[in-house]
Amino acid sequence: MEKISIDINCDIGEGTPDEALLFPFISSCNIACGGHAGDDASMTEAVRLAKKHRLKIGAHPSYPDRDNFGRLHMVMPAGAFKAAIREQLAALDRILLQEKALMHHIKPHGALYNDLVADPALAALFLEGISAYKNQCRIYIPWGSAIAAEAQIQGYNTVYEAFGDRRYTAEGRLVSRKLLGAVIEDPNAVLEQLLMMIREQRVKTLNGTVIPIEAHTFCIHGDTPAAFQILTYLAGELPKHGIYLKE
Repeated sequence: MEKISIDINCDIGEGTPDEALLFPFISSCNIACGGHAGDDASMTEAVRLAKKHRLKIGAHPSYPDRDNFGRLHMVMPAGAFKAAIREQLAALDRILLQEKALMHHIKPHGALYNDLVADPALAALFLEGISAYKNQCRIYIPWGSAIAAEAQIQGYNTVYEAFGDRRYTAEGRLVSRKLLGAVIEDPNAVLEQLLMMIREQRVKTLNGTVIPIEAHTFCIHGDTPAAFQILTYLAGELPKHGIYLKE
């Protein structure tokens, strides 16, 4: 059996109870840096835990909308949007400098992530907002998206991401959280979806069709109620299929 190493990432610093329990079962983390959640205290705690568990550390910027946890589309002036992204990255960067750690990647959050899939103009603005980190950071973004295309044109180091605990539409987008079945909470169902994505580069959509997908990092949301059960189950089951976390 061919052995495969994968990255499993988790969104961190979002106020989820018992979040520290997740760190031993992932290989990278995306730290909320003030847009939808997070403050200096939560960022510092997350960075220290990430260092303890030798995780790759990423920034998780979003629309500046704490009231809605960054999950609603926003229309912002270009300058204000770029300033909000830069402010969030600078906030985490300040903590990283203090804790003698480095930013490995940037992963947009929530509605911003979804909007970047289909909006080339917004993608260009976002890349302007993170341009100071172009030569030091990777971007975790979905394959086949507007942001992926623009990032490649501009020479960013891209890492394609897919979701183990979310269902996909036939168009390759994430099913809205408002719809029944959008979030996968059964650990075995998550395993089945990951195995198909990793071994076959395909994913079964909510309506049962199968579509292609490419990914090198796989997200399990820290605020999924069953996140700990999912991650501990995967830790035991993935090696049986020759799949291991990257060191």
